[in-house]
Amino acid sequence: MARTSRNNWRGVLVLLSGALIAGLAQQNMQRGPTRSPHGSLNLACTSCHTSISWKPVRGAPEFNHNRETTYPLRGMHAKLECRLCHANLNFKEASTRCADCHADIHRRQMGARCEDCHAVKGWDVKTQPIREHSARFPLMGAHAAVDCETCHKGAGAAQYIGLSTACASCHINDFTNARSINHAAAKFSVSCDQCHNSDNWLSVRFDHLRFTGFALVGVHATLDCASCHAGNRFAGTPASCYGCHVKDYTGTTNPNHAAAGIPTDCSLCHTASNWLSTTFNHATSGFPLTGAHVNAQCVQCHVNNQFANTPTLCSACHIGVYNTAANPNHVASGFPTTCDVCHSTTAWSPATFNHDTTGFRLTGTHATTPCAQCHLNGNYNITTTQCASCHLTTFNTTTNPNHVAAGFPTDCSVCHSTTDWSGATFNHNNTKFPLTGAHAPLACSSCHANGQFATLPTTCVSCHLTNFNGTNSPPHAAAGFPTTCEVCHSTTAWSPSTFNHNTSTKFPLTGAHVNTPCASCHIGNVYAGTPTDCYSCHKTEYQTTNNPNHAAAGFPTTCGTCHSTTAWTGATFTHSAFPISSGTHNINVWVTCDTCHTNSSNYQVFTCINCHTHIESNVDPEHRGVRNYVYAPTSCYQCHPTGRAG
Repeated sequence: MARTSRNNWRGVLVLLSGALIAGLAQQNMQRGPTRSPHGSLNLACTSCHTSISWKPVRGAPEFNHNRETTYPLRGMHAKLECRLCHANLNFKEASTRCADCHADIHRRQMGARCEDCHAVKGWDVKTQPIREHSARFPLMGAHAAVDCETCHKGAGAAQYIGLSTACASCHINDFTNARSINHAAAKFSVSCDQCHNSDNWLSVRFDHLRFTGFALVGVHATLDCASCHAGNRFAGTPASCYGCHVKDYTGTTNPNHAAAGIPTDCSLCHTASNWLSTTFNHATSGFPLTGAHVNAQCVQCHVNNQFANTPTLCSACHIGVYNTAANPNHVASGFPTTCDVCHSTTAWSPATFNHDTTGFRLTGTHATTPCAQCHLNGNYNITTTQCASCHLTTFNTTTNPNHVAAGFPTDCSVCHSTTDWSGATFNHNNTKFPLTGAHAPLACSSCHANGQFATLPTTCVSCHLTNFNGTNSPPHAAAGFPTTCEVCHSTTAWSPSTFNHNTSTKFPLTGAHVNTPCASCHIGNVYAGTPTDCYSCHKTEYQTTNNPNHAAAGFPTTCGTCHSTTAWTGATFTHSAFPISSGTHNINVWVTCDTCHTNSSNYQVFTCINCHTHIESNVDPEHRGVRNYVYAPTSCYQCHPTGRAG
């Protein structure tokens, strides 16, 4: 019964709801469509409202501000009522800029972006950039603990933009009222950070080197400022040692600096670490201390505290030693007073002398020879360096060979060396007769008989005259050969000899003449006056030749006209008297010489009419009026010497 009752009520409610909805729909159709007061929200009305009434809004609206909008609610914003930001029902008209809701107490000096300094967690919570005071003036040290109003005075009317970052803008009173050192009187810079830091104002640091150019080192680093800056006088304080230590300089007696002329640059000897422990770099004086000089007492050279203009010459201190030296006697020997030529500062003795400086270098045996052997009786003032000045006796007494008789020069170095006197060598090439070939190994006496060296002739015949006179192949004397042996012979080998016929005579050998034995032309070993014309040797060939008969033909005896040295046969003849190698008289007309030269024993006899067989009765009319015309074998040549008609 109860279940039936419930079902009945449910049916009634459905009917009532349907009737209600239908009624509302009817009203809407009569009123027209309803506009949302919130603007174009893409949300269902039921997300916030109920079906009973528009108001009140549901206690838990189905609307997520963080997800449904572009402005998430964080911090203090999450707890605010909607109407505090949304002044009207059109929610999209609400601004997302802080300055549209929050009044700017900074008078726009900090810009319109509140979020650059403040956070949504709370208005007084400042963000990291403001704690670091951005990059313009980082808040460090004591500045980080100071309230903003300490520098930015005036709260709401405070100045933020354009405020100076210079220390003096806040600390000028500290600068002017400083008591330990009157900063203004000392002309200190108003850049406080040169000495002070932001951690502790009273912790003072000053980079003395950077700002003054004078580094505080050694004892200077521990001094009070007033030790140098008396009466708070900082400007114009001298930076030189002498400026503070003038009394020390003038009052010093060990040595007396002023009298000694010691420079006023105290740093040359003193240091800032210990004033009394002095060092002096003697090299800066132009005279470095080396060897025994290093440990010598200053007074040994600087007598009576004489430091200025002290001479640097060795003799200035050692002239007494120079004058008394006896091994050798420096004054008799004329030694220079420049002691450093032989002595050194390491050890005065033994002395060393570089003989190269004299212009006479000691080499070989000279290097180990005692000085007295050349410098007799302590005579070192020798002006000559010639070998003969020491070795003249040896030169005069030498017999192998006898140098005097041979006329040898007294310059021993030509043959001898300082390494070995007896193993003398002579470079014959330095004379006018270099030794070459077989001459090189000959004993000197082979040419220089009886020790004759001076004025010995250099011609070959002076030694080889016997060979010249005794030679019979060919006999040089009878043949009239010159006595200049080198024309045919050489120093490498006397025989076989060579003779350059091309350069030594007026008849160069060419062709078959090159390999012809000398006796073929020089019959009976007669060389002088040998003729150079062909006919002299080839007369027989000329006279016996019958093809053609040279003598009968009246050929000239200048064989070279037709023949050559390459081959005697195959002679060529230039027919210069009448052209037979061109025109109508070329080889196609005549066959052999006897075509025209009918008398083989006399080539001066020739005929034209063997070829030009004209009938006299036909030729004569054509030559009427021609002077001296005769129909004969040679008549044609008289008028036609070139073989041409007309």
